[in-house]
Amino acid sequence: MAVGGFARRVRGVATSAILGLSAGALSGCVTPPPRHPGNICDIFREKRNWYYAAMRQEARWHIPASIPMAMMKHESAFRADARTRRTHILWIIPWKRITTAYGYGQIENGVWREYQRSTGAGGSRTNYADALQFMNWYITTSHKVNGIPLTDAMRQYLAYHEGWGGYRRRSYANKAWLIGLAKQVDRRAYIYQKQFDSCKEDLKGSLWERFWHWLF
Repeated sequence: MAVGGFARRVRGVATSAILGLSAGALSGCVTPPPRHPGNICDIFREKRNWYYAAMRQEARWHIPASIPMAMMKHESAFRADARTRRTHILWIIPWKRITTAYGYGQIENGVWREYQRSTGAGGSRTNYADALQFMNWYITTSHKVNGIPLTDAMRQYLAYHEGWGGYRRRSYANKAWLIGLAKQVDRRAYIYQKQFDSCKEDLKGSLWERFWHWLF
C-alpha cells in the first residue's frame, strides 16, 4: 500500500509538472505586445521581424507602414489574441462575443474569408505579418472602391470600422465617438511617421541581417 501510494504521488507530481509545462508552452505561443507601443522606432527595434515584414509590405503596397500600424494600435493595442468582450444573459452568465473580431487587426470572420478568397492568402489573424497584409489589402480596396487616399488615415479608419458600404452611406456621420477615434488614429499615424523618419536609417541593420530577413 505504501509503495502504491508513493507511486501514485509520483505520477501525480509528474502529471502536474507536464500540465504546467504545457500551459506555459501554450501561453508562450502568444507574442507579447511591444513594451513601448507609442513609439514606432522602439517597436521595430524590439521586434525586428515586425520591422522587416512592415518594410516588405510597404514596398509591395506603397502604403506607409505608419498607417496600418496606427490602426492596429487602436484596434488591438498590438495584442495577438485580442477579442471583443462577451455579452451576458441576465447580466451574469457569459454569452457570445459582441462581434467575431479577432487578432491584431480585430478582423471579423466574414471579411477575413473575403480577403482569403480575393487574394488566395492563408495565414492567421494572430500573426503580425498576416494581419498587416490584410490591413494593407483593406486600405488598398478602400482606395479602389471609395476613392479614399492611401495616406488618409482618418478616412481609411472610418472605412475600416464601418465597412465599404457603410462608409459610402456615411454611417459614421452621427457617431461622434467614432469620428473622434478616427482623428486619434490620424494623429497616431502622423506621430509614427515622424518617429520613423528620424530612425529609419538606424533601423536598416547590417547587410547580413537585411539579407537574412528578406530571404526568410
